[in-house]
Amino acid sequence: QVHLIESGGGLVRAGDSLRLSCTASGDTSDTYSLGWFRQAPGKEREFVCAISWAGDTTYTAASVKGRFTISRGNLKNTVHLQMNSLRPEDTAVYQCAASFRAYELEGLNEYHYWGQGTQVTVSS
Repeated sequence: QVHLIESGGGLVRAGDSLRLSCTASGDTSDTYSLGWFRQAPGKEREFVCAISWAGDTTYTAASVKGRFTISRGNLKNTVHLQMNSLRPEDTAVYQCAASFRAYELEGLNEYHYWGQGTQVTVSS
């Protein structure tokens, strides 16, 4: 069992930046890839970014490309999502997820563990 805890959400203005972090605990002996998803009120959960377990490949949704960057922390069980030039449409609950797949990480069904999420609200 892997437990994922997100942090770093908050209320910001359009154009501001936020950095989300996700830390995995529990049975972290296996290698796993990590991703971020988000869900806005009344909308389906959507893929944002992911990084392979080796840290050599990243995936980024078209809606955030050029603004959001995912990276592994110094500890292998952490991942960060740097969000720049935030827009009101980025408002959502952001969830961290872990997958045992090495690559091809953009699908919702590729993930096995999910965090509770952290709220990001961007005002105009």
